Amino acid sequence: QVDLVESGGGSVQAGGSLRLSCAVSAFTGGTYCMAWFRQAPGKEREGVAAINSYGATRYADSVKGRFTISQDKTKKILYLQMNSLNPEDTATYYCARNVRSDVLYFVPSVFGYWGQGTQVTVSS
Repeated sequence: QVDLVESGGGSVQAGGSLRLSCAVSAFTGGTYCMAWFRQAPGKEREGVAAINSYGATRYADSVKGRFTISQDKTKKILYLQMNSLNPEDTATYYCARNVRSDVLYFVPSVFGYWGQGTQVTVSS
């Protein structure tokens, strides 16, 4: 069982920054992929950034150059540094973990473990 708990969401003005954190209860060895997804009201859940057990990363085109995903295996925390935020980034952000593969998918169905989500609101 893997528990994921997000934190760090909030309200910020356009151009601002936030750092999301996801505490992972079982950040053990083996291959995996962890990702941040987001879902805005009335929209589908979309992948934002992903990182695997080897440290490889992938980003959605909409956040490239603005968001950075990272992990601290010692502290068992996944991070998402979000800079130059704009109102289109407003959504509930979720961290997710796939313990069956290290492929950097942005497909929600392959992730077996999810956090409860944290709200990010960007005002213009």
